[in-house]
Amino acid sequence: MRILITGAAGFVGSHVADRLAGSGHELVLLDALLPTAHGAGDPPPGVVVGDVRDADLLAHLLTGVDAVCHQAAMVGHGLNPSDAPAYAGHNALGTATLLAAMHRAGVPRLVLASSMVVYGEGRYDCPTHGTVRPGPRAGSFEPPCPACGAPLEPGLVGEDAPLEPHSTYAATKLAQEQLAGAWARQTGGTVWALRYHNVYGPRMPRDTPYAGVAAIFRSALERGEAPRVTEDGRQRRDFVHVTDVARANVRALETPLPTGSCRAVNICSGQPRTVGELASALSAAMAGPAPVVTGELRPADVRHVVADPSRAAHLLGFRARVGFADGIADFARAPLRAPAALTS
Repeated sequence: MRILITGAAGFVGSHVADRLAGSGHELVLLDALLPTAHGAGDPPPGVVVGDVRDADLLAHLLTGVDAVCHQAAMVGHGLNPSDAPAYAGHNALGTATLLAAMHRAGVPRLVLASSMVVYGEGRYDCPTHGTVRPGPRAGSFEPPCPACGAPLEPGLVGEDAPLEPHSTYAATKLAQEQLAGAWARQTGGTVWALRYHNVYGPRMPRDTPYAGVAAIFRSALERGEAPRVTEDGRQRRDFVHVTDVARANVRALETPLPTGSCRAVNICSGQPRTVGELASALSAAMAGPAPVVTGELRPADVRHVVADPSRAAHLLGFRARVGFADGIADFARAPLRAPAALTS
């Protein structure tokens, strides 16, 4: 199969490219090399440097392509809401331009890198009111039941949960899914929307506010500083190794869907951990200072998002292989991407 990978030089995209090449697929590689994720230097061999918003370039690259693996995006919480036009341009407009080009080229299959951020908060259960959307976290780290104010029990969030993005980045990831779903229904194409949970591993960008929390902690420890953990450190996430995410992409590209369908699946480890556990495990693995718990509550942060892995297992035959302890030990000594040059 001939596959176009957008964002092919990035953290996840480069691992997907390696695995697809190893499986015998023919690849077309595209990356804009955004300075929020890439340092200076020559592009990786075989990568076309260009923007997914360039319709003429896409028309050329999509010739003879059977499927697209769309990893290109501006990622992370960013700096503040002034980033909104950049996020919307790269993520929403970029995806719309790509979908239009796929339609013109007759390319029917898309694997989309989506994200757990589309959920906002995860799933919560009240002893009295059952499954509820949590109330505002006023004066407490844990969200209360909106009906009675009682403490809630966090649970596994499935793909049919309500979608309630809390940040600009999250809103644009949901827009990508919705645009892709509309394209599938209009054209008869198919979409796997892979909702990545907290991906970590080799080649993460370092020293940038756009990176994931694991890279931010690693960068601090490399400077000899303690990782700074927001809230009380007990917020729960699912940390999934990038090699598992790459395998999930291959499974999606090789697994057909009914015509005109868009199917979302969680891509996760199935092993919930707290952010504090992540920081402590990295500190220990790197023989660095113990984490500092700041008590800070950032406006767009959510408390608990822990994934249900059952749909990916059922539909894709995907189960994560890298356990938390082994993954963190590997990540503690793995190379990170060169420092990113932030735009002014």
